[in-house]
Amino acid sequence: MSKKLYFSILFVIVFTNFIFSQTKVSGIVVDKKNQPVSFASLVFKGSNEGVVSNEDGRFYMESKNNYTALQISFVGYVSREFELPKSVNYDLKIVLNEEQVIKEVIVYSGKTSKKNNPALDILRKIWERKRKNGLKMFNQYQYEKYEKVEFDLNTIDSAFMKSKIFKGMEFVFDKVDTSKVTGKTYLPMFINEALSDVYGDNVKGKVKEILKANKNSGLTNGDGVNTFIKDLYNDYDIYNNYLNFFDKSFTSPLSRTGIDVYNYRLADSAFVDNKWCYNIVFYPRRKNELTFKGDFWVNDTTFAIKNINMAVTKSANINWVKEIYIEQEFEVLNDSVFLLTRDHMMSDFALNKKESSKGVYGKRTTLIRNHKFNEEKPDKFYKEEVNYIDNAVYARSDEYWNENRFEKLNKDEEGIYKMLDTLKTVKKFKQMYNLVSILGSGYIEIGNFDYGPIFSTFGYNEVEGIRLRVGGRTYFGPNDSWRLQGYTAYGFDDNKFKYGLSGKWMIDKKNRIIISGGNRRDVEQIGASLTTTNDVLGRSFASSSLFSSGSNGKLTNINLTTASFEIEPIKNLVLQTGFSYRTLESASDTFSLDYYTDNTLTTTKSEVKQSEINLQVEYTPKRKTIGYGVERRNVDSPFSTFFVNYSQGFKGFIDSDFDYQKLQLYYKQPITIGPLGRTNLTMELGKTFGQIPLGLMSVVPGNQTYFIIGNTFSNLNFYEFVADEYATLQWEHNFQGRLLSRIPLMKKLNWREIIGIRTVYGTVSDENRAINASGLTYVSPEKPYWEYSAGIGNIFKVFRIDFGWRGNYRNLPDTNNFTIKGEFGFYF
Repeated sequence: MSKKLYFSILFVIVFTNFIFSQTKVSGIVVDKKNQPVSFASLVFKGSNEGVVSNEDGRFYMESKNNYTALQISFVGYVSREFELPKSVNYDLKIVLNEEQVIKEVIVYSGKTSKKNNPALDILRKIWERKRKNGLKMFNQYQYEKYEKVEFDLNTIDSAFMKSKIFKGMEFVFDKVDTSKVTGKTYLPMFINEALSDVYGDNVKGKVKEILKANKNSGLTNGDGVNTFIKDLYNDYDIYNNYLNFFDKSFTSPLSRTGIDVYNYRLADSAFVDNKWCYNIVFYPRRKNELTFKGDFWVNDTTFAIKNINMAVTKSANINWVKEIYIEQEFEVLNDSVFLLTRDHMMSDFALNKKESSKGVYGKRTTLIRNHKFNEEKPDKFYKEEVNYIDNAVYARSDEYWNENRFEKLNKDEEGIYKMLDTLKTVKKFKQMYNLVSILGSGYIEIGNFDYGPIFSTFGYNEVEGIRLRVGGRTYFGPNDSWRLQGYTAYGFDDNKFKYGLSGKWMIDKKNRIIISGGNRRDVEQIGASLTTTNDVLGRSFASSSLFSSGSNGKLTNINLTTASFEIEPIKNLVLQTGFSYRTLESASDTFSLDYYTDNTLTTTKSEVKQSEINLQVEYTPKRKTIGYGVERRNVDSPFSTFFVNYSQGFKGFIDSDFDYQKLQLYYKQPITIGPLGRTNLTMELGKTFGQIPLGLMSVVPGNQTYFIIGNTFSNLNFYEFVADEYATLQWEHNFQGRLLSRIPLMKKLNWREIIGIRTVYGTVSDENRAINASGLTYVSPEKPYWEYSAGIGNIFKVFRIDFGWRGNYRNLPDTNNFTIKGEFGFYF
């Protein structure tokens, strides 16, 4: 692109935005030594509109009004005014002079005093009053809510627009605009709108949101988008001590612990909407912590927030997010009630945090109106629907939206709907979208059939050698009421075909009544987990890992047939009963499942045939799901899991070999501990009553792969410990970089430290030891086995490495007293 054309485009963009915005300013604040002044306060003279410079001293400001000067201030520097030569000024350089006292220059650090600081006196008043402000003043409340979410490509330049990837799609660049927050160019790509009614009861601690209308610019169904958005952008209350965004816990500037992590400065006082308010600027005391910079205006009598602007600092230990910007506005209902009416959040998603890096803006704007108070609703009103979807919500007319939107869409937002409709007809765009869909789901869509999962195509174990697998499923849409899926696999060493086939049918949508069944013949590493289910196609990662340590020959040929019935009577409580029949025999000459069949211990049998019925209860409070079909996906947010399984084996039924009762319990509890990170506690209990062979025993799950596998013991081999009665406890804590961020040479790496301890106790009864003819000596952890680990996560943003040590049982044959295991993953 020629310079002339480039500047012509730039002129058009600037001129177009000038129509809608009178004053634009960007630049850097420095001192006399040309060093950037971080977190300096910049305000348009004669207004309450302002920003705080970032860690590099850079800033961007935009206003619909016409201003001719800036006022700049910071602790330790002389405040100054800066005349604006014109209405649009980019790349300004503003120099601040250090304060002088009796001809001696005193250079202050950025930290403000915790003593005799009027800003902290005001902050303490906010703490005292925060439970008496806003919606918390009322027993019950309700209001109407309009939410708009938009995703935009940003940092659009001429080279990007000329890229071959956009050949045939050049028309999209007609919609390029400039962000009023960052000053960068962006291209709107997606928009989602939702209208809802919100009801809350502070006495009962209940909240319910009823969706009235939803509209988006295509590409996927409305419900999936809404759930994704709720996961990405959690609701938050700035008065809380910690705010959760992107699976991270940020310290709120209004937190009672804020004094330890923020600097506060009383910057101004003025009338805001006829209320006398104080302006307080805040910024972090240390880098690399999950904190904000910004300012807020607070009323001088109620100490309620009138408005707040805050942005996550660039050094914060968070991946794939370059910037987070939040602004909230509160309106005065009467002299003492301040209510949130507008909330805007913008995130800049990018591969790195360089200023020039391209990324995606995610913008959520929420408007609230028509509050009502103290109108109590019955308890049943707040009961969550198990599986309710109103398709009319997603089919509202354009006339409905024109009448009910809280604010009109601007021309760019209206254009997104038209642009996406056009893009969906472009072959190249559809190919790009399909590629992303394949990588995300693992399936290749072929009409109403999905081939995959493609990531399970290759495998390896000592019995099968190289293993190839092909499979697929029926797929008419995410809310299918029935689904068939299956696979076949071939091992090049054992020269055998394996297969699996299953079907599910949701016969009642309201209470999610599902019947299912299937059959699988395969080679499997049984004992890869203690708590078992009858998922007929479920096969552990340990069964065919390409990378493993030690012998992987203790594999079993399994022929499993299942049938089950499940119901979800209340949200997140699933009851299931089922029947299964399985045959088990060793798949390797080096491994045996033999057992004695007579009291004289002279006759052995190598195959186990077993029929079984089971009853299961699973409760997952606070779990969020996507979809209303026979299969749902869990939203990636922490929730507790409580699982109980009772199994009854029947000897003689369909030639079954054993009669027994098995009881299993599984409990997992994630705990977020503010700035100290997240803990996961997992407990498993189990006991089998009756005589059983090795094939039906509870095997303490080892991990002979080079990868981290949850609910396993990293330093144990397969079948190292067996039990018919067991108890395990696993604890893992991720500090999210809290400790390493305090070490000068380490904090720039943004590594995250993880520690863990795992322990198991178990026994084997004498009667079960007596029938063992497998040649494997039963070793049970009657003296509790334990191991511990320490790891580093977020290496190159995607890799985690754990170092594990045995705490005891270190002198057994072929033990792994020290292990190193890794894991790839994408985490914020």
